[in-house]
Amino acid sequence: MSPGLPPVAPSVTAELVAALSPRLRKRLDAGVAKLADRPVVHDGDTVRIAVDDSTHVELQAPGGSVTSADAVRCGCLLAPDCLHRAAAASAAPIAEEEPAAGATAEPDTAPRTGPDTASRTAPLTASRTNPDSAADAASGSGNPEAGGPDIPAEANGPRETATPEQRSAARAIHGAASAVLEAGADGSGAVLQAELLRAGHTARLAGLPRAAASAVSVVTALRAARAADPAYRLADLVAALREVLSTAHRVPRAEGAELAGLRGSVRQPYRPDGSLRLYGLFSEPVLTASGYAGAVTWTADAEGRLYQVADVAPGGAGRAAGAADRAVRVGDTALTHRELSRAGLAVSGATVSPTGRLGAGAGVRAVRASGAEWRAEPLDRLWAVPVADQVARAMSEDGPDLLFIEVTLAGAVREAAGDCLLADCGGVPLRLTAAHDHPALPHRDNLRLLSAARGSRLRIVARLAPASHARAQLLASEHPTLDGTRLDLGLDRLLRADLPAERPAAPADALAPAPAEAPVHLLRRRVHQAASGSRRVLSFPGRTGADARRLSRDGLATAGDILEELNAAAAERDRDHFGRLRPADPDRFARAWLAAAHYTDAVDRALCAAAWGG
Repeated sequence: MSPGLPPVAPSVTAELVAALSPRLRKRLDAGVAKLADRPVVHDGDTVRIAVDDSTHVELQAPGGSVTSADAVRCGCLLAPDCLHRAAAASAAPIAEEEPAAGATAEPDTAPRTGPDTASRTAPLTASRTNPDSAADAASGSGNPEAGGPDIPAEANGPRETATPEQRSAARAIHGAASAVLEAGADGSGAVLQAELLRAGHTARLAGLPRAAASAVSVVTALRAARAADPAYRLADLVAALREVLSTAHRVPRAEGAELAGLRGSVRQPYRPDGSLRLYGLFSEPVLTASGYAGAVTWTADAEGRLYQVADVAPGGAGRAAGAADRAVRVGDTALTHRELSRAGLAVSGATVSPTGRLGAGAGVRAVRASGAEWRAEPLDRLWAVPVADQVARAMSEDGPDLLFIEVTLAGAVREAAGDCLLADCGGVPLRLTAAHDHPALPHRDNLRLLSAARGSRLRIVARLAPASHARAQLLASEHPTLDGTRLDLGLDRLLRADLPAERPAAPADALAPAPAEAPVHLLRRRVHQAASGSRRVLSFPGRTGADARRLSRDGLATAGDILEELNAAAAERDRDHFGRLRPADPDRFARAWLAAAHYTDAVDRALCAAAWGG
């Protein structure tokens, strides 16, 4: 994925790839790799890529993104059905498609912890179960005893079911996502990505925006994986695949309120909220793999409810670092995001989305007001909530994923992904990591400097990172030496002079004993291997029987059964009457993988709650 190109709508990429001949489709991945190294020239709304000395590809993006196939032009002899147009669209970031005409609400661009926004809780049981029913239960269906939500029947007649178009679109997305899982990230090139984008666009037209957004998340993660993007995380790809397969699996069977949740919404509905008196908490930069950047400032009212003011648009790390000094888009106030994080805001005629994002409609008025310290009312009450209750709220679907906690810094420890900051949170050993690794943002440098402030007791704001031990991403902190001063660790840079006097270092083993690893990692490892290396990776003979027996011995009999089914589905290859291998059944493997992914996610969340004292 080339960040120098304008975002291209998923439907455009799918259309251009579909127009290629079979011969050109085989060469598409090589074409994408070639264009990634070619010079890009910006001329207003036009972006030109020099394919060679005599051939150029032009992308017209009048609104900041390419929204039609005609806006991608090439000067070669094979145009318009040439490889260059499809390669340029496949190399560009994925644009957010515009909602249907007449929509008045604003899109929700608040930062998320991951693509998975559904199925926060799944049943944990030691009884043996069928993988199909495990996938159903984990995705929210079934009766209350099986772990699904207890959805009351509507009073007026039968409950609503999916339309034929929605069922067809869900099956198309499930088939395209199963093909991606079958090939793994290593084998999911531009053609498979385009098929998933096409299925997602069809789902969007059929009224399934949640499934469409999940498909885009999968393609974004695949492109990051294949481009060796440093920000790529295998866990993000697994979560995106779990979400898209789960949604597509449940839509044809869902009814009533469950179906409404699976459909999702294109835009966040904004409701009037009268007058608000807000106090700034902190600001954080936003930098996504899909080519969007900016800043989000978090505020709170006198009751402790959280609100966000966002400025996110197409851009790169430069925009993420500079957006904090832009004026907030609420009313006529001249406050920047950086200033609002320390000051306050009085808003009249406010409109608010369900996630707490403030709207910027024409009727909204806002003026600057005084702020509040973290240790003074009304912000002090955010840190008074028990940590276990905050973690439970962060793991729910509706609550924000922020934690307001007080910690004592205890040094640093090195992990495979880099150094993390150690802290004590009310007797709970806590590992704090950087919220973003991009070198243009100071997260990592600030974390490294804070590790030298051993013994400092600070109030911090962090984002929960679900794990089998207490773990969170550090977003903001009190200054280690200046009382009443706070730092936005993604925007402000600490200096060595800001740190207290050096204290003797404790042995690393005493500071950070390695967290105990739950045996469910035996199943999680197989889930990640399949998403990365394809079904064939699991079909090789190995110690799968020993792993299943160990899971059963440790009280996770269901995990052992799911692991056996996953490996059996991966290795299944029947032969016809002539001894030739028949194609593998991708649907069976997708169901087994989905059950395993949901099970491990549920266990991880249960272990996370227990690690925080829940």
